Amino acid sequence: MKLSERLTEALVARLKIPSGKNEETWFDSDLKGFGVRKRGDNAVYILQYQLNGNTSKLTLGKCSEIKCGVARDLALAKRGDITKAKHGIGIDPALVRENIRAEAKKPKPKTLGAVVTDYLQARRGDISRRYHAAITTYLGVLLKALHGLALDEVTRANVAAEIRTIAKERGAVTANRTRSSLSGFYRWAIGEGLCDANPVTGTNDHQENGPRERALNDAEIAAVFLACPENDYGRIIQLLMLTGCRRDEIGSLQWSEIDFEARTITLPSHRTKNGQEHIVPLSDKALAILEAIPRRDRVRVFGIGRGGYGGWSRGKINLDKATKLKTPWTVHDLRRTVRTGLGKLGVQPHIAEAVLNHLPAKLVRTYDRNTYEPEKRAALDAWASHLAVAIAKASGANVTTLRKA
Repeated sequence: MKLSERLTEALVARLKIPSGKNEETWFDSDLKGFGVRKRGDNAVYILQYQLNGNTSKLTLGKCSEIKCGVARDLALAKRGDITKAKHGIGIDPALVRENIRAEAKKPKPKTLGAVVTDYLQARRGDISRRYHAAITTYLGVLLKALHGLALDEVTRANVAAEIRTIAKERGAVTANRTRSSLSGFYRWAIGEGLCDANPVTGTNDHQENGPRERALNDAEIAAVFLACPENDYGRIIQLLMLTGCRRDEIGSLQWSEIDFEARTITLPSHRTKNGQEHIVPLSDKALAILEAIPRRDRVRVFGIGRGGYGGWSRGKINLDKATKLKTPWTVHDLRRTVRTGLGKLGVQPHIAEAVLNHLPAKLVRTYDRNTYEPEKRAALDAWASHLAVAIAKASGANVTTLRKA
């Protein structure tokens, strides 16, 4: 309906929908196509126009939100766009609007962080619990800086920069494991049709060191011991420092392998690297740690699965944050630290090797069947005492060596 007067806010307020109709549109007397449409309690300013034989309507804004004069200015601006479109030097505003609506309806690409969550869930039943925990740390924690990017937005430069940062902060081994995990993730995503390229391809590995020679000094070992949290990971690390055992020998420890009266751990042959049963004497401190652990209704001392403890990667990251040692270290370095420490305490080499369950030369072990249990106990007791002094000094106490081998 065309009005006989110019649209104003006062006029818009007076306009009523005719009885029997659900809506009505009124057009301004001066500006062609400019009008107001009322539907129920809602009223909007519009611009109606024809272009290429088609009639289109543009909504300029709600009457309750913009003034009539502002709506008129918007209509004039749109009229200019329409004129340009008629002469082939512009785009139909209605087409622009439809394109915007179509883009808004398109599903937004998933971010790397969201797809990582899907990937970890999909792999949960395909891989070991330990490996799943490792890639969760690599992808979910160490690469968190990339999580906000869409899967196809992650570039080779992005990946290379993050891997370099990880190598600098956590070492080449962790950087390479993270790079490998990300590459595996993208291979899976390509197979799922989520992306078309692997941005890890072409990035560099970082040179890993040869055989490790790292042994922590007294200040470092004390710092690590004191920073151990009161949880399974912290207890495992402290026991490794006190016994010289391998990581999984303690991580998969069973209650049946502990003799609290004899003060020993007996590792059966199928749980040792050399296939030989290994009896580990327990110092007072080691025994106290085990005695303080609640006896839960399961076979394993640590962890919640069949394979024992599984939170190695995350536990190490948290412990590194707490200790802040200048030189990176690994859990296996603790075993080397015990062996080095025993040597410094004067423990004879063959006894120190027996503590670590290292087999002697074949000729020696053929004729020497002694297991050196008393000597091993004395060595580990001396080492525990040495640790106690180092820990006391780190805590500010004025102490000297408590015991020598």
